[in-house]
Amino acid sequence: MSVQQLRIVVIGGGAAGFFAAISCAETYPHAQVTLIEAGREVLGKVRISGGGRCNVTHACFDPAVLVQYYPRGNKALRGAFTRFQAKDTVAWFESHGVKLKTEPDGRMFPVTDNSETIVDCLIETAKAVGVKIRTGIPVISILPQPSVSSTAPTEKEFEIKLKSEEVLRCDRLLLSTGSNPQGYRWAKDLGHTIEPSVPSLFTFNIDDPRLQDLAGVSVESARVLLPAAKPVLEQTGALLITHWGLSGPAALKLSAWGARFLHDRDYQTPLVINWLPQYNPESLRKMLLAVKSQLPQRNISANCPVPIPRRLWQSLITAVGIGAEDRWAGLSNKTLNQLIQELNQGQFLIKGKGVFKEEFVTCGGVRLKEVDFKTMESRCCPGLYFAGEILDIDGVTGGFNFQSAWTTAWLAGQSMGKWQ
Repeated sequence: MSVQQLRIVVIGGGAAGFFAAISCAETYPHAQVTLIEAGREVLGKVRISGGGRCNVTHACFDPAVLVQYYPRGNKALRGAFTRFQAKDTVAWFESHGVKLKTEPDGRMFPVTDNSETIVDCLIETAKAVGVKIRTGIPVISILPQPSVSSTAPTEKEFEIKLKSEEVLRCDRLLLSTGSNPQGYRWAKDLGHTIEPSVPSLFTFNIDDPRLQDLAGVSVESARVLLPAAKPVLEQTGALLITHWGLSGPAALKLSAWGARFLHDRDYQTPLVINWLPQYNPESLRKMLLAVKSQLPQRNISANCPVPIPRRLWQSLITAVGIGAEDRWAGLSNKTLNQLIQELNQGQFLIKGKGVFKEEFVTCGGVRLKEVDFKTMESRCCPGLYFAGEILDIDGVTGGFNFQSAWTTAWLAGQSMGKWQ
């Protein structure tokens, strides 16, 4: 078979599917690339991500640092990011007419602040390079078959049966079906092990009087820990108190790293909060004793000496029995110890998980050892490729999940068009 006749089918019309199809068609212009999407609309997740702005990637351009943002998949991505990483994503979109901007927290968005810019770029580029896009095409089954068009007895092709009863055949098949259970079933039928899928990136439901009436209060840098995890899991970052508990980067990152542990605990487990990670208990004690010595007649409630919001301070001192009119001079050593404990090692209880509306991430998927991360080809089924969230890869919030999609898709596209 000549390279001109190579037939490639991509199943899944999300970010990874489109990017892989484009990468393949741009690199191998004579390949026949068809993208199939079961729904009527493609790139749905891209449209609504980042509050409708699309957080394309993150301004982290060192692969060794970039992999640290992936609770699962970091080892496999280390080499992959040396071939295609965030700076390559930026360059690719700019070369296709879309400029990105970097926000103070490192997240990168199109300068238009409109996800339709990314959607239009991917669709128009795919069409321009000859990708055939077919929507509203549910796939019923995928079967590997001996190739009827190759003289090599070991060559295989894939027979794809559609709900319409049409049958497609291809020489290379890419599954980019995200966390869709059907995609996992196809991968399993084709010889792969599927790591169980559980939610990642979610908020914590906590019903505690110390957090009541504090919705909207945030701490710029707090440390949160799951003491029951082995080893103990912890994250530091901004923490937001909500009507239902806790959100913000620190909570979301902890939910990602603790996704399997929290799932196994049915999302009910102790949580320790250090509201002042810049102080250890001893330095905090010295500082509070200095305030007591220097301002003995000041009201404790009205004079917050630590860098946390006043409303939070008032809630925490109330929790250890300090009254609204109590003064520093009357602060006992016992109450001081309790206050230090509350500030540095507050004990809370997670009672469930909430949602994080801007991200839709699960951990789990195709076992990474069964995929060659130089090419994204299956080690179990020659001619089968994977890209995106169908793999057991997930990143924390901030553009990292899109980056792993772009990277794995680009690598798959570069390899699928080769006739081996």
